[in-house]
Amino acid sequence: MDRDGLRSILSTAKVGIAGAGGLGSNCAASLVRAGLGSLVIADFDTVSLDNLDRQFYFARQIGMAKVDALAENLAAIAPDAMIETHRIRLDAESLVDLFSDCAVVVEAVDEATAKEMIVETVLTRLPKAQVVAASGLAGLGSLGKLKVIHKGRLHICGDFKSEVSPDSPPFAPRVAIVANMEADVVLRILAGVSGPANKVNPAGWL
Repeated sequence: MDRDGLRSILSTAKVGIAGAGGLGSNCAASLVRAGLGSLVIADFDTVSLDNLDRQFYFARQIGMAKVDALAENLAAIAPDAMIETHRIRLDAESLVDLFSDCAVVVEAVDEATAKEMIVETVLTRLPKAQVVAASGLAGLGSLGKLKVIHKGRLHICGDFKSEVSPDSPPFAPRVAIVANMEADVVLRILAGVSGPANKVNPAGWL
C-alpha cells in the first residue's frame, strides 16, 4: 500500500491509548505524524521533571496533566487530528466506555496489574478491537532482542525480560523504540496487513 492509500485509511480510523507516559506519548506522536485521524488518550498523571528524559513533553509543561500537555503537543504536529483526552485512572468499566469504538487499543502503562487489566478487558469485552501491548524495555542496548509476539488479537512488543529497577531504569532510546514498534503494529493492523498468529517474529511482521 502506498503512502496516500494508507493515509486515506488512517484519516478515518480511531485508536485508543491507555497511558500517556513514555510509551503512550511517543506512540501517539508517531501515529498522528503518520496521519491517524482520531485518538482517545486516557491517563491520570501530571508531567514532572523526571518524565522529560523519556516522554514527549517539555520543561514548560511540568505540572500540567499529561493528557492536556500531550494534546497540545499533538496539535502542534497535526492540527486537524481529533484528540479526545480523559484525565482518569482507568478501570475495566471506564476502559470499555472510553475505547468502545476504537479499532485498536494501545497498552502504555507501567504497573503490571494495570497492564493485565487492559489486555484482558480488551480481549474479553471489546471483541472487535485489537490490543497492542509492551513488555520489557528497561535499560540500554540489546536492541536486537526487541521483537513482537502476535497472539490473535494481542500483539506484544519488547524483549519480555528487562524489568524496570533502580539498576535498570527506562531510558529514552529503548522506550522510544518500543513505543514506535507499538505504533508500527497499529498502522499495520489498520492497513489490513495480517501478522502471523501465535508467533514470535523479530524481523518480519513488526
